Amino acid sequence: MTGVWGLAALWLGLALIASLLSIWFRISTALSEIVVGTIAQLIIGAAIGSAVLGTDESWVKFLSGLGAIVLTFLAGAELDPQVFRLKWKEAASVGLVSFLFPFLGCAAAAYYLLGWEPMPSWLAGVAMSTTSVAVVYAVMLEFGFNTTEYGKTILAACFVTDLGTVVALGLIFAPFTIKTLVFLGTGVVVFIVLPWVTPRFFRIYGNRPSELEAKFLLLCLLGMGALASWADSEAVLPAYLIGMVLAGTVGKDHALIRRLRTLTFGLLTPFYFIRAGSYVSIPDLIAAPIAFVLFLLVKVGTKIAGVYPVTTLFGSPNKEAMYTTLLMSTGLTFGTISALFGLSHGIISQAQYSALVATVIASAVIPTVIANAFYLPRHLLPKREVPAPDREAA
Repeated sequence: MTGVWGLAALWLGLALIASLLSIWFRISTALSEIVVGTIAQLIIGAAIGSAVLGTDESWVKFLSGLGAIVLTFLAGAELDPQVFRLKWKEAASVGLVSFLFPFLGCAAAAYYLLGWEPMPSWLAGVAMSTTSVAVVYAVMLEFGFNTTEYGKTILAACFVTDLGTVVALGLIFAPFTIKTLVFLGTGVVVFIVLPWVTPRFFRIYGNRPSELEAKFLLLCLLGMGALASWADSEAVLPAYLIGMVLAGTVGKDHALIRRLRTLTFGLLTPFYFIRAGSYVSIPDLIAAPIAFVLFLLVKVGTKIAGVYPVTTLFGSPNKEAMYTTLLMSTGLTFGTISALFGLSHGIISQAQYSALVATVIASAVIPTVIANAFYLPRHLLPKREVPAPDREAA
Protein backbone atom coordinates (compact mmCIF):
# COMPACT_ATOMS: atom_id res chain seq x y z
CA MET A 1 0.00 0.00 0.00
CA THR A 2 3.00 2.32 0.34
CA GLY A 3 3.05 2.90 -3.40
CA VAL A 4 -0.67 3.69 -3.46
CA TRP A 5 -0.42 6.26 -0.67
CA GLY A 6 2.64 7.82 -2.28
CA LEU A 7 0.95 8.06 -5.65
CA ALA A 8 -2.18 9.54 -4.07
CA ALA A 9 -0.03 12.14 -2.29
CA LEU A 10 1.64 12.99 -5.61
CA TRP A 11 -1.71 13.53 -7.36
CA LEU A 12 -3.14 15.67 -4.56
CA GLY A 13 0.12 17.62 -4.44
CA LEU A 14 -0.31 18.36 -8.15
CA ALA A 15 -3.92 19.36 -7.46
CA LEU A 16 -2.75 21.76 -4.74
CA ILE A 17 -0.19 23.30 -7.11
CA ALA A 18 -2.90 23.69 -9.73
CA SER A 19 -5.18 25.44 -7.23
CA LEU A 20 -2.42 27.88 -6.29
CA LEU A 21 -1.71 28.59 -9.95
CA SER A 22 -5.39 29.23 -10.59
CA ILE A 23 -5.40 31.79 -7.77
CA TRP A 24 -2.17 33.47 -8.83
CA PHE A 25 -3.03 33.69 -12.54
CA ARG A 26 -6.80 34.07 -12.06
CA ILE A 27 -7.77 31.20 -14.31
CA SER A 28 -10.21 28.35 -13.80
CA THR A 29 -8.98 25.56 -11.53
CA ALA A 30 -10.05 22.99 -14.12
CA LEU A 31 -7.78 24.56 -16.73
CA SER A 32 -4.82 24.83 -14.37
CA GLU A 33 -5.23 21.14 -13.48
CA ILE A 34 -5.17 20.20 -17.17
CA VAL A 35 -2.00 22.24 -17.75
CA VAL A 36 -0.36 20.83 -14.60
CA GLY A 37 -1.17 17.30 -15.78
CA THR A 38 0.46 17.96 -19.15
CA ILE A 39 3.59 19.50 -17.63
CA ALA A 40 3.84 16.85 -14.91
CA GLN A 41 3.69 14.03 -17.45
CA LEU A 42 6.36 15.77 -19.54
CA ILE A 43 8.75 16.45 -16.64
CA ILE A 44 8.21 13.24 -14.65
CA GLY A 45 8.20 11.14 -17.81
CA ALA A 46 11.49 12.63 -18.97
CA ALA A 47 13.16 12.43 -15.56
CA ILE A 48 11.92 9.10 -14.21
CA GLY A 49 9.46 7.45 -16.57
CA SER A 50 5.90 8.01 -17.75
CA ALA A 51 4.60 5.12 -15.62
CA VAL A 52 5.49 6.93 -12.40
CA LEU A 53 2.43 9.19 -12.65
CA GLY A 54 0.21 6.11 -12.62
CA THR A 55 -2.48 7.33 -15.01
CA ASP A 56 -3.35 3.73 -15.92
CA GLU A 57 -3.74 2.53 -12.33
CA SER A 58 -7.24 1.12 -11.86
CA TRP A 59 -8.01 3.25 -8.79
CA VAL A 60 -6.85 6.41 -10.59
CA LYS A 61 -9.14 5.55 -13.51
CA PHE A 62 -12.02 4.98 -11.08
CA LEU A 63 -11.59 8.28 -9.25
CA SER A 64 -11.17 10.08 -12.57
CA GLY A 65 -14.31 8.50 -14.02
CA LEU A 66 -16.29 9.12 -10.85
CA GLY A 67 -15.20 12.76 -10.91
CA ALA A 68 -16.52 13.15 -14.46
CA ILE A 69 -19.80 11.47 -13.52
CA VAL A 70 -20.51 13.53 -10.38
CA LEU A 71 -19.36 16.78 -12.01
CA THR A 72 -21.67 16.12 -14.96
CA PHE A 73 -24.51 15.35 -12.55
CA LEU A 74 -23.94 18.65 -10.73
CA ALA A 75 -23.96 20.50 -14.05
CA GLY A 76 -27.32 18.94 -14.86
CA ALA A 77 -28.68 19.73 -11.40
CA GLU A 78 -27.81 23.42 -11.92
CA LEU A 79 -30.30 23.64 -14.79
CA ASP A 80 -33.32 25.63 -13.74
CA PRO A 81 -36.51 24.14 -15.26
CA GLN A 82 -38.14 27.57 -15.36
CA VAL A 83 -35.15 29.13 -17.13
CA PHE A 84 -35.03 26.22 -19.58
CA ARG A 85 -38.72 26.66 -20.40
CA LEU A 86 -38.20 30.36 -20.99
CA LYS A 87 -34.92 30.03 -22.89
CA TRP A 88 -35.40 26.71 -24.66
CA LYS A 89 -35.35 28.27 -28.13
CA GLU A 90 -32.03 29.99 -27.48
CA ALA A 91 -30.49 26.95 -25.74
CA ALA A 92 -31.65 24.55 -28.45
CA SER A 93 -30.51 26.82 -31.30
CA VAL A 94 -27.08 27.53 -29.80
CA GLY A 95 -26.60 23.88 -28.86
CA LEU A 96 -27.63 22.58 -32.28
CA VAL A 97 -25.33 24.82 -34.34
CA SER A 98 -22.55 24.25 -31.78
CA PHE A 99 -22.75 20.55 -32.65
CA LEU A 100 -23.57 20.64 -36.36
CA PHE A 101 -21.01 23.15 -37.69
CA PRO A 102 -17.84 21.58 -36.20
CA PHE A 103 -19.17 18.07 -36.84
CA LEU A 104 -19.43 18.68 -40.57
CA GLY A 105 -16.47 21.05 -40.80
CA CYS A 106 -13.94 18.84 -38.98
CA ALA A 107 -15.12 15.70 -40.79
CA ALA A 108 -14.62 17.49 -44.12
CA ALA A 109 -11.19 18.79 -43.04
CA ALA A 110 -10.05 15.30 -42.02
CA TYR A 111 -11.25 13.75 -45.30
CA TYR A 112 -10.30 16.41 -47.85
CA LEU A 113 -7.28 18.11 -46.26
CA LEU A 114 -5.65 15.33 -44.22
CA GLY A 115 -6.62 12.44 -46.48
CA TRP A 116 -8.22 10.34 -43.74
CA GLU A 117 -10.57 7.50 -44.64
CA PRO A 118 -14.35 8.19 -44.39
CA MET A 119 -14.98 6.47 -41.04
CA PRO A 120 -12.00 8.08 -39.22
CA SER A 121 -13.10 11.42 -40.69
CA TRP A 122 -16.63 11.02 -39.33
CA LEU A 123 -15.17 10.07 -35.94
CA ALA A 124 -13.01 13.21 -36.02
CA GLY A 125 -16.15 15.24 -36.67
CA VAL A 126 -17.91 13.63 -33.71
CA ALA A 127 -14.94 14.18 -31.36
CA MET A 128 -14.57 17.84 -32.40
CA SER A 129 -18.29 18.65 -32.19
CA THR A 130 -18.47 18.47 -28.41
CA THR A 131 -18.68 21.15 -25.76
CA SER A 132 -17.22 20.26 -22.40
CA VAL A 133 -19.93 20.36 -19.73
CA ALA A 134 -17.22 19.72 -17.14
CA VAL A 135 -15.10 22.72 -18.16
CA VAL A 136 -18.04 25.06 -18.74
CA TYR A 137 -19.64 24.13 -15.42
CA ALA A 138 -16.33 24.59 -13.59
CA VAL A 139 -15.98 28.06 -15.15
CA MET A 140 -19.61 28.93 -14.36
CA LEU A 141 -19.05 27.90 -10.76
CA GLU A 142 -15.74 29.78 -10.53
CA PHE A 143 -17.36 33.11 -11.44
CA GLY A 144 -20.80 32.46 -9.97
CA PHE A 145 -22.55 32.35 -13.35
CA ASN A 146 -24.14 29.02 -12.36
CA THR A 147 -26.71 30.92 -10.29
CA THR A 148 -27.64 33.29 -13.12
CA GLU A 149 -30.09 32.91 -15.98
CA TYR A 150 -27.20 33.41 -18.41
CA GLY A 151 -25.14 30.56 -16.95
CA LYS A 152 -28.08 28.17 -16.81
CA THR A 153 -28.89 28.87 -20.46
CA ILE A 154 -25.30 28.05 -21.48
CA LEU A 155 -25.40 24.80 -19.51
CA ALA A 156 -28.65 23.87 -21.26
CA ALA A 157 -27.03 24.59 -24.64
CA CYS A 158 -24.08 22.37 -23.65
CA PHE A 159 -26.52 19.54 -23.03
CA VAL A 160 -28.05 19.92 -26.51
CA THR A 161 -24.58 19.92 -28.12
CA ASP A 162 -23.38 16.82 -26.31
CA LEU A 163 -26.69 15.05 -26.89
CA GLY A 164 -26.09 15.56 -30.61
CA THR A 165 -22.58 14.13 -30.20
CA VAL A 166 -23.83 11.03 -28.39
CA VAL A 167 -26.60 10.44 -30.94
CA ALA A 168 -24.17 10.84 -33.86
CA LEU A 169 -21.66 8.47 -32.26
CA GLY A 170 -24.40 5.92 -31.66
CA LEU A 171 -25.99 6.16 -35.10
CA ILE A 172 -22.73 6.08 -37.06
CA PHE A 173 -20.59 3.69 -35.04
CA ALA A 174 -22.23 2.02 -32.03
CA PRO A 175 -24.31 -1.09 -32.69
CA PHE A 176 -28.02 -0.79 -31.86
CA THR A 177 -28.70 -4.03 -30.01
CA ILE A 178 -31.03 -5.44 -27.40
CA LYS A 179 -28.69 -3.96 -24.81
CA THR A 180 -29.42 -0.52 -26.18
CA LEU A 181 -33.17 -1.11 -25.84
CA VAL A 182 -32.74 -2.33 -22.25
CA PHE A 183 -30.68 0.74 -21.39
CA LEU A 184 -33.17 3.14 -22.99
CA GLY A 185 -36.17 1.43 -21.41
CA THR A 186 -34.61 1.34 -17.95
CA GLY A 187 -33.48 4.94 -18.35
CA VAL A 188 -36.98 6.15 -19.19
CA VAL A 189 -38.40 4.43 -16.10
CA VAL A 190 -35.63 5.76 -13.84
CA PHE A 191 -35.91 9.32 -15.14
CA ILE A 192 -39.70 9.28 -14.58
CA VAL A 193 -39.60 7.68 -11.13
CA LEU A 194 -36.61 9.52 -9.61
CA PRO A 195 -38.20 13.01 -9.40
CA TRP A 196 -41.12 11.48 -7.49
CA VAL A 197 -39.18 9.11 -5.21
CA THR A 198 -36.17 11.28 -4.32
CA PRO A 199 -37.80 14.19 -2.44
CA ARG A 200 -40.08 11.84 -0.48
CA PHE A 201 -37.19 9.53 0.40
CA PHE A 202 -35.03 12.45 1.52
CA ARG A 203 -37.88 13.98 3.53
CA ILE A 204 -38.30 10.78 5.56
CA TYR A 205 -34.70 9.62 5.97
CA GLY A 206 -32.54 12.64 5.08
CA ASN A 207 -30.76 15.31 7.13
CA ARG A 208 -28.76 12.79 9.20
CA PRO A 209 -25.01 12.52 9.87
CA SER A 210 -24.82 9.37 7.73
CA GLU A 211 -25.16 11.51 4.55
CA LEU A 212 -27.86 9.24 3.17
CA GLU A 213 -28.63 11.69 0.36
CA ALA A 214 -25.12 11.48 -1.10
CA LYS A 215 -25.13 7.67 -0.91
CA PHE A 216 -28.50 7.48 -2.65
CA LEU A 217 -27.41 9.78 -5.47
CA LEU A 218 -24.10 7.97 -5.95
CA LEU A 219 -26.00 4.66 -6.10
CA CYS A 220 -28.22 6.03 -8.87
CA LEU A 221 -25.29 7.52 -10.80
CA LEU A 222 -23.08 4.45 -10.60
CA GLY A 223 -25.97 2.05 -11.28
CA MET A 224 -27.05 3.87 -14.43
CA GLY A 225 -23.40 4.37 -15.37
CA ALA A 226 -22.81 0.62 -15.18
CA LEU A 227 -25.90 -0.01 -17.31
CA ALA A 228 -24.76 2.57 -19.86
CA SER A 229 -21.31 0.97 -20.12
CA TRP A 230 -22.91 -2.46 -20.51
CA ALA A 231 -24.98 -1.09 -23.40
CA ASP A 232 -21.86 0.38 -25.10
CA SER A 233 -22.86 3.93 -24.16
CA GLU A 234 -21.11 6.31 -21.73
CA ALA A 235 -21.66 6.71 -17.99
CA VAL A 236 -21.66 10.51 -18.07
CA LEU A 237 -24.77 10.69 -20.26
CA PRO A 238 -27.25 9.24 -17.70
CA ALA A 239 -25.48 11.29 -15.01
CA TYR A 240 -26.35 14.50 -16.83
CA LEU A 241 -29.93 13.38 -17.39
CA ILE A 242 -30.33 12.40 -13.72
CA GLY A 243 -29.06 15.84 -12.74
CA MET A 244 -31.57 17.45 -15.08
CA VAL A 245 -34.60 15.54 -13.82
CA LEU A 246 -33.60 16.25 -10.19
CA ALA A 247 -32.81 19.92 -10.79
CA GLY A 248 -36.16 20.96 -9.36
CA THR A 249 -35.58 19.01 -6.12
CA VAL A 250 -31.93 18.16 -5.39
CA GLY A 251 -30.76 21.22 -7.29
CA LYS A 252 -32.60 23.47 -4.84
CA ASP A 253 -31.05 21.79 -1.77
CA HIS A 254 -28.08 24.15 -1.52
CA ALA A 255 -26.58 22.41 1.51
CA LEU A 256 -26.54 19.04 -0.25
CA ILE A 257 -25.12 20.53 -3.45
CA ARG A 258 -22.41 22.27 -1.43
CA ARG A 259 -21.42 18.98 0.23
CA LEU A 260 -21.30 17.22 -3.14
CA ARG A 261 -19.14 20.01 -4.53
CA THR A 262 -16.71 19.60 -1.65
CA LEU A 263 -16.35 15.91 -2.45
CA THR A 264 -16.15 16.51 -6.19
CA PHE A 265 -13.76 19.46 -6.40
CA GLY A 266 -11.74 18.52 -3.34
CA LEU A 267 -10.97 14.93 -4.32
CA LEU A 268 -12.47 13.64 -7.57
CA THR A 269 -12.14 16.21 -10.37
CA PRO A 270 -8.39 16.80 -9.85
CA PHE A 271 -7.87 13.18 -10.90
CA TYR A 272 -10.10 13.71 -13.94
CA PHE A 273 -8.57 16.96 -15.19
CA ILE A 274 -4.94 16.13 -14.36
CA ARG A 275 -5.30 12.72 -16.01
CA ALA A 276 -6.83 14.37 -19.10
CA GLY A 277 -3.89 16.75 -19.32
CA SER A 278 -1.37 13.93 -18.96
CA TYR A 279 -2.55 12.45 -22.26
CA VAL A 280 -1.17 15.40 -24.22
CA SER A 281 2.20 14.44 -25.68
CA ILE A 282 4.07 17.66 -26.38
CA PRO A 283 6.94 15.89 -28.26
CA ASP A 284 4.40 14.20 -30.56
CA LEU A 285 2.69 17.51 -31.24
CA ILE A 286 5.98 19.18 -32.05
CA ALA A 287 6.92 16.33 -34.37
CA ALA A 288 3.58 16.28 -36.24
CA PRO A 289 1.61 19.47 -35.59
CA ILE A 290 -0.41 19.74 -38.82
CA ALA A 291 -3.45 17.67 -37.79
CA PHE A 292 -3.52 19.24 -34.32
CA VAL A 293 -3.36 22.82 -35.61
CA LEU A 294 -5.87 22.16 -38.39
CA PHE A 295 -8.45 20.55 -36.13
CA LEU A 296 -8.10 23.28 -33.51
CA LEU A 297 -8.54 26.05 -36.08
CA VAL A 298 -11.45 24.35 -37.81
CA LYS A 299 -13.22 23.49 -34.55
CA VAL A 300 -12.97 26.98 -33.07
CA GLY A 301 -13.63 28.61 -36.45
CA THR A 302 -16.79 26.60 -37.11
CA LYS A 303 -18.01 27.16 -33.55
CA ILE A 304 -17.61 30.91 -34.06
CA ALA A 305 -19.29 30.74 -37.47
CA GLY A 306 -22.26 28.87 -36.00
CA VAL A 307 -22.71 30.05 -32.42
CA TYR A 308 -21.83 33.76 -32.61
CA PRO A 309 -24.53 34.75 -35.14
CA VAL A 310 -27.17 32.78 -33.22
CA THR A 311 -26.33 34.41 -29.88
CA THR A 312 -26.45 37.88 -31.45
CA LEU A 313 -29.76 36.94 -33.08
CA PHE A 314 -31.16 36.37 -29.60
CA GLY A 315 -30.03 39.83 -28.48
CA SER A 316 -26.64 39.19 -26.85
CA PRO A 317 -24.21 42.13 -27.14
CA ASN A 318 -20.83 41.51 -28.81
CA LYS A 319 -18.79 40.77 -25.67
CA GLU A 320 -21.38 38.44 -24.17
CA ALA A 321 -21.92 36.67 -27.51
CA MET A 322 -18.20 36.11 -27.96
CA TYR A 323 -17.83 34.79 -24.40
CA THR A 324 -20.65 32.31 -25.01
CA THR A 325 -19.12 31.27 -28.32
CA LEU A 326 -15.68 30.62 -26.83
CA LEU A 327 -17.11 28.60 -23.95
CA MET A 328 -19.12 26.52 -26.42
CA SER A 329 -15.81 25.92 -28.26
CA THR A 330 -14.37 23.97 -25.34
CA GLY A 331 -14.14 20.20 -25.41
CA LEU A 332 -13.00 17.49 -23.05
CA THR A 333 -15.24 14.73 -21.71
CA PHE A 334 -17.21 13.56 -24.72
CA GLY A 335 -14.38 14.47 -27.10
CA THR A 336 -11.87 12.20 -25.36
CA ILE A 337 -14.57 9.54 -24.95
CA SER A 338 -15.30 9.61 -28.69
CA ALA A 339 -11.60 9.43 -29.58
CA LEU A 340 -11.02 6.54 -27.17
CA PHE A 341 -14.07 4.76 -28.60
CA GLY A 342 -12.56 5.07 -32.08
CA LEU A 343 -9.16 3.79 -30.95
CA SER A 344 -10.51 0.83 -28.98
CA HIS A 345 -12.76 -0.23 -31.90
CA GLY A 346 -10.02 0.08 -34.51
CA ILE A 347 -11.65 3.01 -36.31
CA ILE A 348 -8.65 5.35 -35.91
CA SER A 349 -4.92 4.78 -35.46
CA GLN A 350 -2.79 5.73 -32.46
CA ALA A 351 -1.43 8.77 -34.33
CA GLN A 352 -4.93 9.94 -35.23
CA TYR A 353 -6.05 9.38 -31.65
CA SER A 354 -3.16 11.49 -30.31
CA ALA A 355 -4.01 14.35 -32.66
CA LEU A 356 -7.69 14.27 -31.69
CA VAL A 357 -7.09 14.07 -27.93
CA ALA A 358 -4.48 16.83 -28.04
CA THR A 359 -6.91 19.05 -29.95
CA VAL A 360 -9.75 18.28 -27.56
CA ILE A 361 -7.64 19.16 -24.52
CA ALA A 362 -6.21 22.28 -26.17
CA SER A 363 -9.76 23.38 -26.94
CA ALA A 364 -10.52 23.08 -23.23
CA VAL A 365 -7.72 25.50 -22.39
CA ILE A 366 -7.18 28.05 -25.17
CA PRO A 367 -10.76 29.30 -25.82
CA THR A 368 -11.48 29.52 -22.09
CA VAL A 369 -8.32 31.50 -21.34
CA ILE A 370 -9.13 33.94 -24.16
CA ALA A 371 -12.76 34.20 -23.07
CA ASN A 372 -11.94 34.96 -19.43
CA ALA A 373 -9.11 37.34 -20.33
CA PHE A 374 -10.84 39.47 -22.96
CA TYR A 375 -14.59 38.79 -23.10
CA LEU A 376 -15.73 38.13 -19.53
CA PRO A 377 -19.21 39.74 -19.26
CA ARG A 378 -18.72 41.35 -15.89
CA HIS A 379 -22.14 43.00 -16.04
CA LEU A 380 -23.66 39.51 -15.72
CA LEU A 381 -21.65 38.52 -12.66
CA PRO A 382 -23.88 37.96 -9.62
CA LYS A 383 -23.68 40.72 -7.07
CA ARG A 384 -21.81 39.67 -3.96
CA GLU A 385 -22.93 40.83 -0.56
CA VAL A 386 -20.51 43.24 1.04
CA PRO A 387 -20.26 42.86 4.84
CA ALA A 388 -21.27 45.87 6.87
CA PRO A 389 -18.32 47.81 8.36
CA ASP A 390 -17.47 47.23 11.99
CA ARG A 391 -18.59 50.39 13.81
CA GLU A 392 -16.43 49.75 16.84
CA ALA A 393 -13.35 49.36 14.64
CA ALA A 394 -14.30 52.63 12.93
